[in-house]
Amino acid sequence: MPQQTGPAGGPTLRDVLLAKGYLRLLLISAALGIPVSLIAFGFVSLEHELQHWVWESLPVAAGFDRAPWWWGLPALLLAGLLLAPIVTRVPGRGGHIPVDGLGGPPTPPIAVPGVVLAALACLPLGAVLGPEAPLMAMGSGLALLAVRSFRRAERPQLAPVLGAAGSAAAISTIFGSPLVAGVMMIEAAGLGGPRLMALILPCLLASGIGALVFTGFGHWTGLSIGALSLPSVPPEGVPDAGDFLWGLPLAAAVTVICVCGQLLGRRVKAYTTGDPDGPAPPPTTRQTAVRTVVCSVAVGACITAYALLTGRSPEEAALSGQLTLGSLAAEPGAWPIGALLALTLCKAAGWGIALGSMRGGPIFPAVLIGATLGVACGPLPGLGVASGLAAGIAAAAAAVTRLPVTSVILAAELIGEDARNAMPLLIVAAVTASVVGELVRTLARRRSTDAAVAPPSRPAAR
Repeated sequence: MPQQTGPAGGPTLRDVLLAKGYLRLLLISAALGIPVSLIAFGFVSLEHELQHWVWESLPVAAGFDRAPWWWGLPALLLAGLLLAPIVTRVPGRGGHIPVDGLGGPPTPPIAVPGVVLAALACLPLGAVLGPEAPLMAMGSGLALLAVRSFRRAERPQLAPVLGAAGSAAAISTIFGSPLVAGVMMIEAAGLGGPRLMALILPCLLASGIGALVFTGFGHWTGLSIGALSLPSVPPEGVPDAGDFLWGLPLAAAVTVICVCGQLLGRRVKAYTTGDPDGPAPPPTTRQTAVRTVVCSVAVGACITAYALLTGRSPEEAALSGQLTLGSLAAEPGAWPIGALLALTLCKAAGWGIALGSMRGGPIFPAVLIGATLGVACGPLPGLGVASGLAAGIAAAAAAVTRLPVTSVILAAELIGEDARNAMPLLIVAAVTASVVGELVRTLARRRSTDAAVAPPSRPAAR
């Protein structure tokens, strides 16, 4: 067998995997898996308890059967007031702004307290965001904290690999599968050859060992956590021509809505923190704080609009959407078409504003938006609710993350036993979303560029 050689005479895969320092890195990653997952479990459990108290226990204690239509306004006002000093004064500014995605450099340990505070200020009070980005930042910072700073200074390549391993261990708790976390790191890294394998093995090891906290080990049954999951889904058959006939335009529509939400988020980010490429000077610290509160109230207005339009609980449009997604999948027939369309539009608007002003993750609400529109299109002849749900989830995840393989695996994990039959439709929906998403973003960039270079209009001659 010919000997493997690395690109341009670089190290081979065998050289990377058998290096003494790399084996030590794998041991560190395995050791980090369980403590990082336990801390992530504590964070998510606390966030869920606060969410339950704000949106269920407190309204009942106040004499209501459920949260009234106006509940989102004071809740999001409070979220903005709590978040404003964190993003302007605390180290790390509460983590990166969610419209920037899930990636970025490793989170320094000093920024972890701000990330936790910002997430607990936003997520339980109704911000239309998920916990995945704060979890990744926490895992990254905790992993770096475990290795002394002088070791990281001696070997700079440790920081990104350890940060990715900690992030993978943390988000495997909320995605319900270490496989999703591992594949996400593969696609997000954008590496190849031995470098890719050198990154993915610590991520898989940390997330896999950390998953023992939730799957159990031996006679220990593990800890229960509210991971993204569907307790019940409509039965799915083998996809037919009707599923693909309607699935392609459905995936395109979901993508347009999600990408438009992201574009709105970028405008909101420029409003709250400034646009480095824009002509206007960046806002002052005071202006950023005030604008953060204004945007939080605007998110509350979107939630309130949904409750007024449908007469349903504002909780369905608020928060990350995990509970609403489970209810939608279990009883899709209980949702009128009008309520589904209102939820799609109001949640997308609130999500877009939150993406540019608050702190959290972008994936969970987008998955609900795709699922909601998919269920709304279910009655179309030849489609069906199950196929619409599957295509909507895969398309939304691919549109937002721009990671099609991760999105297919995530959708398959959610669908469960029927995923094997739905796999062709999931793949086609994810690929369609990837292509349409890039087309929409390209058109938006061209319009922005044309507007920037257009000469100023001259006043009409008199």
